[in-house]
Amino acid sequence: MALKLSKHAEGDVTVVEAVGRIVLGEETNILREQVKAMLASGSKKIVLNLGQVDFIDSSGLGALVGLHSTAQAQGAKIRLANITKRFHELLLITKLLTVFDVYPSVAEAVRSFA
Repeated sequence: MALKLSKHAEGDVTVVEAVGRIVLGEETNILREQVKAMLASGSKKIVLNLGQVDFIDSSGLGALVGLHSTAQAQGAKIRLANITKRFHELLLITKLLTVFDVYPSVAEAVRSFA
């Protein structure tokens, strides 16, 4: 399933709901463009809800790492929320769990910015 993104604000936090797959090609491009546009428009607190993402390949993981770096360079923060067990294991194996701020729910990720 192609990646679909929607966003909404919870206070000064932008929550991005992702549904589908984050893989090489159009999906990673969509994710990069959307998040970079949010950063360009001044969003400094972003939560990516990945609970409905059923597959992430190495390109998708690379896109998330790149967005994390881009956000940090602009003084913004990206939190990951509601990740699947499989994605959690992938972050653990690649040692990227130490790079990302990961929360079990969107509500907890949003509260972490307070």
